[in-house]
Amino acid sequence: MEIQVLGPLNADVNGESIVPTAGKPRQILALLAFYPGRVMPVPTLMEELWGTNLPQSAMTTLQTYILQLRRRLGTAMGPDAPGTAKEVLATRHGGYLLQIPPQSVDAHGYEQLVSSGQGAFEEGEDERAASLFREALAMWNGPALVDVRVGPILEIEVLRLEESRLVTVERRIDADLRLGRHSELLAELTDLIARHPQHEGLHSQAMVALYRSGRQATALDVYRKLRRRLIEDLGVEPSPQLQRLHQAMLTVDPALDVACGPRHSSTFDLYAA
Repeated sequence: MEIQVLGPLNADVNGESIVPTAGKPRQILALLAFYPGRVMPVPTLMEELWGTNLPQSAMTTLQTYILQLRRRLGTAMGPDAPGTAKEVLATRHGGYLLQIPPQSVDAHGYEQLVSSGQGAFEEGEDERAASLFREALAMWNGPALVDVRVGPILEIEVLRLEESRLVTVERRIDADLRLGRHSELLAELTDLIARHPQHEGLHSQAMVALYRSGRQATALDVYRKLRRRLIEDLGVEPSPQLQRLHQAMLTVDPALDVACGPRHSSTFDLYAA
Protein backbone atom coordinates (compact mmCIF):
# COMPACT_ATOMS: atom_id res chain seq x y z
CA MET A 1 0.00 0.00 0.00
CA GLU A 2 1.18 3.50 -0.85
CA ILE A 3 -0.59 6.50 0.72
CA GLN A 4 -0.11 10.18 -0.11
CA VAL A 5 -1.41 12.92 2.19
CA LEU A 6 0.92 15.72 1.02
CA GLY A 7 -1.65 17.01 -1.45
CA PRO A 8 -4.82 15.19 -2.55
CA LEU A 9 -5.46 11.98 -0.63
CA ASN A 10 -4.25 8.96 -2.59
CA ALA A 11 -4.08 5.36 -1.43
CA ASP A 12 -3.13 2.63 -3.88
CA VAL A 13 -2.93 -1.14 -3.48
CA ASN A 14 -1.44 -2.98 -6.45
CA GLY A 15 -1.96 0.19 -8.48
CA GLU A 16 -5.68 0.38 -7.67
CA SER A 17 -7.07 3.28 -5.65
CA ILE A 18 -8.90 2.42 -2.44
CA VAL A 19 -9.89 6.01 -1.65
CA PRO A 20 -13.67 6.19 -1.16
CA THR A 21 -15.72 8.95 -2.74
CA ALA A 22 -17.81 9.61 0.38
CA GLY A 23 -16.42 12.26 2.71
CA LYS A 24 -16.45 10.55 6.10
CA PRO A 25 -14.80 7.28 5.01
CA ARG A 26 -12.11 9.46 3.38
CA GLN A 27 -11.57 11.15 6.75
CA ILE A 28 -11.17 7.78 8.47
CA LEU A 29 -8.64 6.56 5.90
CA ALA A 30 -6.67 9.81 6.13
CA LEU A 31 -6.59 9.76 9.93
CA LEU A 32 -5.50 6.12 10.12
CA ALA A 33 -2.78 6.89 7.56
CA PHE A 34 -1.22 9.44 9.90
CA TYR A 35 -0.72 6.71 12.52
CA PRO A 36 0.34 3.55 10.64
CA GLY A 37 0.66 0.56 12.94
CA ARG A 38 -0.96 2.42 15.84
CA VAL A 39 -4.45 1.96 17.21
CA MET A 40 -6.76 4.90 16.62
CA PRO A 41 -9.33 4.85 19.45
CA VAL A 42 -13.00 4.86 18.51
CA PRO A 43 -13.72 8.08 20.47
CA THR A 44 -11.00 9.87 18.47
CA LEU A 45 -12.43 8.66 15.17
CA MET A 46 -15.89 9.79 16.25
CA GLU A 47 -14.61 13.20 17.27
CA GLU A 48 -12.98 13.60 13.88
CA LEU A 49 -16.19 12.66 12.04
CA TRP A 50 -18.81 14.44 14.15
CA GLY A 51 -17.06 16.68 16.68
CA THR A 52 -19.03 16.81 19.91
CA ASN A 53 -22.40 16.39 18.19
CA LEU A 54 -22.49 12.58 17.91
CA PRO A 55 -25.52 11.00 16.26
CA GLN A 56 -27.29 8.23 18.17
CA SER A 57 -26.13 5.73 15.56
CA ALA A 58 -22.48 6.86 15.69
CA MET A 59 -20.98 3.46 16.55
CA THR A 60 -23.03 1.59 13.94
CA THR A 61 -22.26 4.22 11.30
CA LEU A 62 -18.53 4.10 12.07
CA GLN A 63 -18.55 0.31 11.73
CA THR A 64 -20.30 0.68 8.37
CA TYR A 65 -17.59 3.07 7.16
CA ILE A 66 -14.87 0.63 8.27
CA LEU A 67 -16.66 -2.17 6.41
CA GLN A 68 -16.80 -0.03 3.25
CA LEU A 69 -13.07 0.66 3.47
CA ARG A 70 -12.32 -3.04 3.96
CA ARG A 71 -14.38 -3.94 0.90
CA ARG A 72 -12.40 -1.52 -1.28
CA LEU A 73 -9.18 -2.79 0.24
CA GLY A 74 -10.12 -6.43 -0.32
CA THR A 75 -11.05 -5.80 -3.97
CA ALA A 76 -7.70 -4.11 -4.60
CA MET A 77 -5.73 -6.82 -2.78
CA GLY A 78 -7.33 -9.57 -4.84
CA PRO A 79 -8.06 -13.19 -3.93
CA ASP A 80 -4.39 -14.26 -3.98
CA ALA A 81 -3.18 -11.74 -1.39
CA PRO A 82 -1.20 -13.30 1.50
CA GLY A 83 -3.42 -11.55 4.05
CA THR A 84 -6.95 -10.27 4.26
CA ALA A 85 -8.41 -6.79 4.29
CA LYS A 86 -9.44 -7.33 7.92
CA GLU A 87 -5.79 -7.98 8.81
CA VAL A 88 -4.63 -4.79 7.09
CA LEU A 89 -7.43 -2.59 8.44
CA ALA A 90 -7.54 -4.33 11.77
CA THR A 91 -9.86 -4.12 14.75
CA ARG A 92 -8.26 -3.82 18.15
CA HIS A 93 -9.74 -3.38 21.59
CA GLY A 94 -11.22 0.10 21.54
CA GLY A 95 -10.16 1.08 18.04
CA TYR A 96 -8.80 0.39 14.57
CA LEU A 97 -5.41 0.53 12.88
CA LEU A 98 -3.76 0.26 9.50
CA GLN A 99 -1.20 -2.53 9.63
CA ILE A 100 1.25 -0.98 7.20
CA PRO A 101 4.87 0.15 7.60
CA PRO A 102 5.35 3.89 8.22
CA GLN A 103 7.33 4.26 4.98
CA SER A 104 4.15 3.45 3.06
CA VAL A 105 2.92 6.99 3.88
CA ASP A 106 4.57 9.93 2.12
CA ALA A 107 4.45 12.13 5.23
CA HIS A 108 6.79 9.70 6.97
CA GLY A 109 9.34 9.87 4.14
CA TYR A 110 9.03 13.64 4.07
CA GLU A 111 9.73 13.96 7.79
CA GLN A 112 12.74 11.64 7.56
CA LEU A 113 14.25 13.78 4.80
CA VAL A 114 13.58 16.96 6.78
CA SER A 115 15.26 15.47 9.85
CA SER A 116 18.31 14.46 7.82
CA GLY A 117 18.40 17.88 6.19
CA GLN A 118 18.25 19.61 9.57
CA GLY A 119 21.13 17.47 10.81
CA ALA A 120 23.23 18.42 7.80
CA PHE A 121 22.25 22.07 8.22
CA GLU A 122 23.36 22.12 11.84
CA GLU A 123 26.69 20.51 10.86
CA GLY A 124 27.29 23.22 8.27
CA GLU A 125 26.88 20.78 5.32
CA ASP A 126 24.98 23.37 3.33
CA GLU A 127 24.96 21.65 -0.06
CA ARG A 128 23.70 18.38 1.38
CA ALA A 129 21.15 20.18 3.55
CA ALA A 130 19.76 22.15 0.62
CA SER A 131 19.52 18.97 -1.47
CA LEU A 132 17.70 17.02 1.26
CA PHE A 133 15.29 19.89 1.91
CA ARG A 134 14.55 20.14 -1.83
CA GLU A 135 13.89 16.41 -2.02
CA ALA A 136 11.50 16.66 0.93
CA LEU A 137 9.63 19.63 -0.51
CA ALA A 138 9.35 17.92 -3.92
CA MET A 139 7.14 15.28 -2.28
CA TRP A 140 4.36 17.84 -1.87
CA ASN A 141 1.63 17.98 -4.50
CA GLY A 142 -0.49 20.81 -3.11
CA PRO A 143 -1.86 21.62 0.36
CA ALA A 144 -2.04 18.60 2.66
CA LEU A 145 -5.29 16.64 2.25
CA VAL A 146 -6.59 19.34 -0.05
CA ASP A 147 -9.56 17.19 -1.12
CA VAL A 148 -10.59 15.92 2.33
CA ARG A 149 -13.02 17.69 4.65
CA VAL A 150 -11.04 17.68 7.86
CA GLY A 151 -12.43 17.55 11.37
CA PRO A 152 -10.73 18.68 14.59
CA ILE A 153 -8.13 15.88 14.70
CA LEU A 154 -7.08 15.99 11.07
CA GLU A 155 -7.04 19.78 11.18
CA ILE A 156 -4.24 19.64 13.76
CA GLU A 157 -2.24 17.21 11.60
CA VAL A 158 -2.71 19.35 8.49
CA LEU A 159 -1.66 22.53 10.31
CA ARG A 160 1.40 20.73 11.70
CA LEU A 161 2.44 19.55 8.24
CA GLU A 162 1.86 22.92 6.61
CA GLU A 163 3.91 24.65 9.31
CA SER A 164 6.67 22.08 8.82
CA ARG A 165 6.57 22.73 5.08
CA LEU A 166 7.05 26.46 5.56
CA VAL A 167 9.88 25.95 8.07
CA THR A 168 11.56 23.56 5.63
CA VAL A 169 11.34 26.17 2.89
CA GLU A 170 12.99 28.65 5.27
CA ARG A 171 15.79 26.25 6.17
CA ARG A 172 16.41 25.41 2.51
CA ILE A 173 16.66 29.12 1.72
CA ASP A 174 19.03 29.56 4.69
CA ALA A 175 21.28 26.85 3.24
CA ASP A 176 21.13 28.43 -0.23
CA LEU A 177 22.00 31.85 1.23
CA ARG A 178 25.00 30.34 3.01
CA LEU A 179 26.06 28.92 -0.37
CA GLY A 180 25.95 32.39 -1.94
CA ARG A 181 22.85 31.83 -4.07
CA HIS A 182 21.26 35.14 -3.07
CA SER A 183 20.50 36.37 -6.60
CA GLU A 184 18.85 33.07 -7.53
CA LEU A 185 16.51 33.36 -4.54
CA LEU A 186 15.11 36.83 -5.22
CA ALA A 187 12.08 35.82 -7.29
CA GLU A 188 11.09 33.04 -4.86
CA LEU A 189 11.47 35.28 -1.82
CA THR A 190 9.48 38.08 -3.45
CA ASP A 191 6.63 35.61 -3.92
CA LEU A 192 6.95 34.21 -0.39
CA ILE A 193 6.81 37.57 1.42
CA ALA A 194 3.77 38.49 -0.67
CA ARG A 195 2.07 35.25 0.46
CA HIS A 196 3.20 35.67 4.09
CA PRO A 197 3.10 39.43 4.64
CA GLN A 198 3.82 39.29 8.40
CA HIS A 199 6.44 36.52 8.43
CA GLU A 200 9.62 38.06 9.81
CA GLY A 201 11.89 35.11 8.99
CA LEU A 202 11.08 35.23 5.28
CA HIS A 203 11.40 39.01 5.24
CA SER A 204 14.83 38.78 6.85
CA GLN A 205 15.89 36.33 4.15
CA ALA A 206 14.57 38.62 1.43
CA MET A 207 16.46 41.53 2.96
CA VAL A 208 19.74 39.58 3.10
CA ALA A 209 19.33 38.26 -0.45
CA LEU A 210 18.68 41.77 -1.77
CA TYR A 211 21.53 43.27 0.25
CA ARG A 212 24.02 40.69 -1.01
CA SER A 213 22.77 41.27 -4.57
CA GLY A 214 23.77 44.93 -4.35
CA ARG A 215 20.23 46.18 -3.72
CA GLN A 216 20.60 47.74 -0.29
CA ALA A 217 17.87 50.34 -0.84
CA THR A 218 15.33 47.67 -1.82
CA ALA A 219 16.32 45.57 1.19
CA LEU A 220 15.70 48.53 3.50
CA ASP A 221 12.36 49.16 1.78
CA VAL A 222 11.29 45.58 2.56
CA TYR A 223 11.93 46.34 6.23
CA ARG A 224 10.03 49.65 6.12
CA LYS A 225 6.99 48.03 4.54
CA LEU A 226 6.97 45.15 7.02
CA ARG A 227 7.38 47.52 9.98
CA ARG A 228 4.45 49.64 8.80
CA ARG A 229 2.30 46.54 8.31
CA LEU A 230 3.10 45.16 11.77
CA ILE A 231 2.36 48.48 13.45
CA GLU A 232 -0.89 49.04 11.53
CA ASP A 233 -2.21 45.48 11.76
CA LEU A 234 -0.89 44.29 15.12
CA GLY A 235 0.33 47.39 16.94
CA VAL A 236 3.83 45.91 17.40
CA GLU A 237 7.34 46.76 16.24
CA PRO A 238 9.50 44.22 14.39
CA SER A 239 11.41 41.80 16.59
CA PRO A 240 14.79 42.79 18.05
CA GLN A 241 16.53 40.42 15.61
CA LEU A 242 14.98 42.14 12.62
CA GLN A 243 15.68 45.59 14.02
CA ARG A 244 19.35 44.68 14.50
CA LEU A 245 19.49 43.25 10.97
CA HIS A 246 18.08 46.52 9.65
CA GLN A 247 20.67 48.51 11.62
CA ALA A 248 23.46 46.24 10.33
CA MET A 249 22.45 47.03 6.75
CA LEU A 250 22.47 50.75 7.51
CA THR A 251 26.02 50.46 8.86
CA VAL A 252 27.20 47.94 6.21
CA ASP A 253 28.14 45.37 8.85
CA PRO A 254 30.72 42.92 7.38
CA ALA A 255 28.96 40.05 9.23
CA LEU A 256 26.26 40.28 6.54
CA ASP A 257 28.73 39.12 3.93
CA VAL A 258 28.13 35.53 2.86
CA ALA A 259 31.70 34.55 3.69
CA CYS A 260 31.60 36.03 7.19
CA GLY A 261 28.20 35.00 8.49
CA PRO A 262 27.79 32.26 11.13
CA ARG A 263 27.76 28.80 9.58
CA HIS A 264 25.36 27.05 11.92
CA SER A 265 22.48 29.48 12.39
CA SER A 266 19.51 30.66 10.40
CA THR A 267 19.40 33.99 8.58
CA PHE A 268 16.82 35.27 11.04
CA ASP A 269 19.18 34.52 13.93
CA LEU A 270 22.14 36.39 12.48
CA TYR A 271 21.44 39.15 14.98
CA ALA A 272 19.73 37.24 17.75
CA ALA A 273 20.61 38.44 21.23
